[in-house]
Amino acid sequence: MMIQSIIIAVVFAGALFYIGKMFYNSLFVKKGCGSNCKCGVDFSNIEQGKPASK
Repeated sequence: MMIQSIIIAVVFAGALFYIGKMFYNSLFVKKGCGSNCKCGVDFSNIEQGKPASK
């Protein structure tokens, strides 16, 4: 019974860490506007009219 509690605690702690990391990253955006619109990405060296590679 004790090992099950330890496994649940580890999974729960991992989930809390993941949610905390996502929240922290959403607050402190390094560049761009932070709305995931890719406005901070430099597309200057991409050829226009070239089909996307698969």
